[in-house]
Amino acid sequence: MTIETKRLLLRPVIKKDEEDLAKALNNINISKWIVPMPHPYKKKDAEWWINNQIKKRKEKPRIDYHFAIELKPNKRLIGVIGIFGFDKYKIKGELGYWLDQKYWKQGIMSEAIEKIIEFSFSKLKLKKINLPIFAKNNSSNALAKKFGFKLEGKLRKNARCQATNKIHDENVWGLLKKEWPKIKKGLKK
Repeated sequence: MTIETKRLLLRPVIKKDEEDLAKALNNINISKWIVPMPHPYKKKDAEWWINNQIKKRKEKPRIDYHFAIELKPNKRLIGVIGIFGFDKYKIKGELGYWLDQKYWKQGIMSEAIEKIIEFSFSKLKLKKINLPIFAKNNSSNALAKKFGFKLEGKLRKNARCQATNKIHDENVWGLLKKEWPKIKKGLKK
């Protein structure tokens, strides 16, 4: 399954993405914001993760959709976005994402997030999307606000980052399906 935006293809992660994945994620400026991300990030880590994603795509019912973010002109993985961890009644899922630092501040993640929210509510029929973000990750917290997520609380000393071994407070953001049409309309202004 591939989702297309103006500049991007959101597509399944494939074996040929290993090198791009390992290169992009071997960056402490990215891994310090992601709970299960080791640092340094090696090709064997990328190989394991991609194989795991291929396996998860075959599960029934499917509860994990991770997409490679690919700029159409360069046809290479530059990040990943996913909606995962559905409960057994498909009521809610959790959003997660990262982007190669070379592509920050270009609106790429905003483009990807909007499409994944739409996919989650229209195709997966989710009623809610949760978005946990380290409290000090200002950029991701700003994205949550931009897309109309409501801050539902802060979980104190809730997550240990594998890359840094630091324990972080996490902001828990939520977006309801019924809120999305109005928010989406406001994004177009």
